[in-house]
Amino acid sequence: MTAVHVPGAPVIEDGRLVSTSPATGAEAGRFPVAAAADVDRAVARARAAGEWWAGLGFTGRRERLLRWRGLLARRIEELAELVHTEGGKPVGDAVVEILTAIEHVDWAARNARRVLGPRRVRSRLILAEFTGHLEYQPYGVIGVIGPWNYPVFTPIGSIAYALAAGNAVVFKPSEYTPAVGQWLVDRFAEVVPEQPVLSAVHGLGDVGAALCRSGVGKLAFTGSTATAKKVMAACAESLTPVLLEAGGKDAMIVDADADLDAAAEACVWGALTNAGQTCIGIERVYAVDQVFDAFVDKVVARAGRLTVGPDGADIGPITMPAQLDVIRRHIDDAVERGGRAVLGGPDAVRPPYVHPTVLVDVPEDSAAVREETFGPTLTVNRVRDVDEAVERANALPYGLGGSVFGRKRAVAIARRLRSGMASVNSTLTFAGMSTLPFGGVGDSGFGRIHGEDGLREFGRAKAITRRRARSLLPSMTFERTPADVARLVKAAKLMYGRR
Repeated sequence: MTAVHVPGAPVIEDGRLVSTSPATGAEAGRFPVAAAADVDRAVARARAAGEWWAGLGFTGRRERLLRWRGLLARRIEELAELVHTEGGKPVGDAVVEILTAIEHVDWAARNARRVLGPRRVRSRLILAEFTGHLEYQPYGVIGVIGPWNYPVFTPIGSIAYALAAGNAVVFKPSEYTPAVGQWLVDRFAEVVPEQPVLSAVHGLGDVGAALCRSGVGKLAFTGSTATAKKVMAACAESLTPVLLEAGGKDAMIVDADADLDAAAEACVWGALTNAGQTCIGIERVYAVDQVFDAFVDKVVARAGRLTVGPDGADIGPITMPAQLDVIRRHIDDAVERGGRAVLGGPDAVRPPYVHPTVLVDVPEDSAAVREETFGPTLTVNRVRDVDEAVERANALPYGLGGSVFGRKRAVAIARRLRSGMASVNSTLTFAGMSTLPFGGVGDSGFGRIHGEDGLREFGRAKAITRRRARSLLPSMTFERTPADVARLVKAAKLMYGRR
């Protein structure tokens, strides 16, 4: 029986996952669906490959990762076209995504030794006869479950750092973008042909669940909060540690002294890039009363100029067909409850596309404000001052990123946001800065990718002490004497007893 294909929706035919373009329905690829036993075998192969990979040391891994980086850079147009075909993302946006991912591969490869390599740690007086050593050892195999909205940048944020730390990786790409995931794996195999250090398993959610239960050393997941909870529950069965980057409902605050042209430009980009299908996308704006009207006018003028369509447009299709219903529900609910569409509105949903929609005066308890929309929509609400803006921004259980525009108080306001990241006078920029950690709090997950923290996520801290001299203040021995204890008491009072 032949399955009915909805453009963009994954379907399984004859044991193979079929991926198609959400814009045209053109087939992007077919990949064998992995059973649980296949996942277990992939992890077993990766475990053996990981031992070889770890044995290369930081220098050997760096050399190979930099070769992978070079290959990605040389074939950036090919990969961007595949991202465009499979997910609908405009080619220009795909190029920016890939370039950012390449930067992360480069940084992880060049900095792994410095961050994770063995180093001496100073001891204190009470154990002065010992030296301390610290290093980060690989877990062996890391399972990575990737998303579809940034099918290159997001998984590489885990994959590159896990590889640099000395782990092998079994990667389960989203069923909406398996072709992009397999392309990344195949290109890595070109520069590391010796062992399956990076491999892929394909399928629907049951394959991801199998990966959680496969005995990997750690599981890194990016996706919705609801699925993150399922991942965590499955991993809890075997106490497999997890890194979770879940949903977001990021807010922008516009203060009275903000550069409104710069704020509007950044807001439109942060809210509407990738058709709003961005976990760190700006979905809410709180502008203080003095600048609210002028800011809204500037946002509407810029967003209204954007083009929507399959090729060469600013905004492409909605990748997941089912998300169209969510977007439509959020817009309808906002309008029915008193919100106003100053751009777009209910008629903006024209499958497989959604045209830019800006909503104002939307109640704070509406779905458009409280739930992740994941579409090219934006709510902009008026607040009396930044204190009210911060209160509203922090009112949701999400806490991924955020943005503040202003001059005198912008950094101080950014610090008050309950989020893992924030941009001042820009949007989304923390994602591209390879030196900074990326991740959230609350319903947006925990753990970090990118930067030094991201490298440490994929290594287990190993502490080693070594005696270097006779103990002058013997404490950790049954051979200590009452006189030794008296000296320990005296030392404690001298060292720590002062007020």
